[in-house]
Amino acid sequence: MKLTIQSLLPEDSISHFVHSFWMVENKTGNDIPGTVLPNGMMDMTLMKINDENWEMSIRGLDTVASQVNIVKDVRIFSVGFKLLAVEYLFGDSIKDVLNGGKTIPNNFWQFEEMDTQSLENFQKKVTHKINAFSTKPIDDRKKKLFELIYASQGAITVKELSEKVFWSSRQINRYFNQQFGISLKEYCKILRFGSSFKDLSEGRLFPELNFTDQNHFIKEIKKYSGVTPKELSKNRDERFMDITAIKKLPPQKND
Repeated sequence: MKLTIQSLLPEDSISHFVHSFWMVENKTGNDIPGTVLPNGMMDMTLMKINDENWEMSIRGLDTVASQVNIVKDVRIFSVGFKLLAVEYLFGDSIKDVLNGGKTIPNNFWQFEEMDTQSLENFQKKVTHKINAFSTKPIDDRKKKLFELIYASQGAITVKELSEKVFWSSRQINRYFNQQFGISLKEYCKILRFGSSFKDLSEGRLFPELNFTDQNHFIKEIKKYSGVTPKELSKNRDERFMDITAIKKLPPQKND
């Protein structure tokens, strides 16, 4: 009996809204402490203790590492949404759930028992729901803004983004603060931190993605994870769930 963590990438048809799918299942017979790291995603989670007891929630952006307790016999399904999904799928701001979450109705997207039999079934249901969703046309500036942010993995300045999308830095930051609760600059730092997980999970401890130098790299890793890059890469007892899950993902494509 063990703790199982699985992850999948989305189909191309929904990759502008979805980063990845996760499933965590605790069959160890004991509660297990874990740490969730800031990764630049909004998460929608379906948590099942048994067939009768389950709940759904959304979690906003994290700016600090958060401690979680994975209770025994739980099965957790999660969708990591990119930020365009906030406005175009959920139609609401998530600034009120910065570093936190809130429950949503269990009938959201009408999940059924079959959808929670496996991560693949969960992925299919979410993909079907998103593809069937009638959304308003995506603002070209926002679409290009996020394409540039994700393609650079956060290693791009606000000034560069502003110039490339013809949208003032002030307006972009107002949009970010109103929709997500943080500035664009802070979001790019968090996304760059999240983009370092793959290198760290493979034991590469050198600075990447426009970190100024090794000291800057270490400082940023400690700021968002609370530990050094070396401790993060070792991931003893699979404490850092994001690092564990990233090892199971196929190579990430740029959008």
